[in-house]
Amino acid sequence: MKGNVAFLGSGLMGTPMILRLLSAGFVVRIWNRSQQKARRAVDAGALMCATAADAVANASHICLCLTDANAVEDVLFGGGDLVSRLGGDATIIDFSTIGPNATKAFAERLARTAPGVRWIDAPVSGGVNGAESGELVIFCGGDERDVNQAKPILDPLAKRICHLGPVGSGQAAKLCNQLIVAVNVVAIAEALRLGRAQELDLGALTDALAGGWADSLPLQILGSRMARNVFEPPLVALGTFAKDLDLVSEGAETRLPMVHLASAIYRKVIEEFGDRDATALLTCLEKGR
Repeated sequence: MKGNVAFLGSGLMGTPMILRLLSAGFVVRIWNRSQQKARRAVDAGALMCATAADAVANASHICLCLTDANAVEDVLFGGGDLVSRLGGDATIIDFSTIGPNATKAFAERLARTAPGVRWIDAPVSGGVNGAESGELVIFCGGDERDVNQAKPILDPLAKRICHLGPVGSGQAAKLCNQLIVAVNVVAIAEALRLGRAQELDLGALTDALAGGWADSLPLQILGSRMARNVFEPPLVALGTFAKDLDLVSEGAETRLPMVHLASAIYRKVIEEFGDRDATALLTCLEKGR
C-alpha cells in the first residue's frame, strides 16, 4: 500500500482519476461538495471526509480537480481551516484549469500562509476517456524537483507528463490547448451542419475524414457523437469551453480573433439552450435563432 493522497473534487474528471490512484495502491481521502457525486469513488475504496480540511490532514500530496479559480480559492483559503492542516512538506497538485494569473497568485499566497508547502499546476488534456484509461497529458508548472517527486502519483493518470517551466506554465500550456480544442469543436459542428445541408450521411462523413488533415481527437470523439446523435454519457460541458476561452482572453497580450468568435458562439448557445454537453452543439446550432 502506498502513501496517503487527498483528492478534492470528484466530478467527471476527478472520479476516474481517483479510481486510477486507488488501482495504483494509494490510500485516497476525498472530499466533494456533493457527497452523492463521490459515490462511485467511495464504492471503489476512497475514504470520504466530511470537510476538505479533514481530507488533507497527514496527506503528502493534495490533488485538486475543481470547477474554476473561485472554487480553488474557496477550498484553500475560504475559512475552512484547510491551509492550517497542511503538513510542512506537503505538495498541492492542481489539476483544475484556472489560468496562470490565478495560479501564480494562489501559489504566492500559499507561500506566505503555509511556508514549505509546494505547488504544482497540472491541468490535463484527454477528457473523460483519457482519465479513465490513464492516458491523460498533464501540463506541469512548478519546480522540476517537485514534479519529479510527484511522478508516482502522476504516472497512473498519464501517458505523458510535460514540465513546461515554473508555476503557471502548465496553466498557460493548457490554455493554448483549450484554444485549439474549443475552436476546433465549433468548426466540427459547422462542418457537420454543412454536410447535412448537402444531404450527406454524417456518420459516413466523419468516418471519411478520419486520417486526413481534418482529423483530430475532437472529430473522432465529439464529431462522431454529434453525427450519430449520441449525447450520453456526458464528456465535456459547453460551459467548460466558454470558461476556458474567457481565461485565454484574460491572459492574452495579443489579438486573438478566433477566440472571440468561438466564445460568442458558446455563450449564445448556452444562453438559448443551457449548459449542455458539447456533443449537443450541432443540434443547438441547427435549432438556434
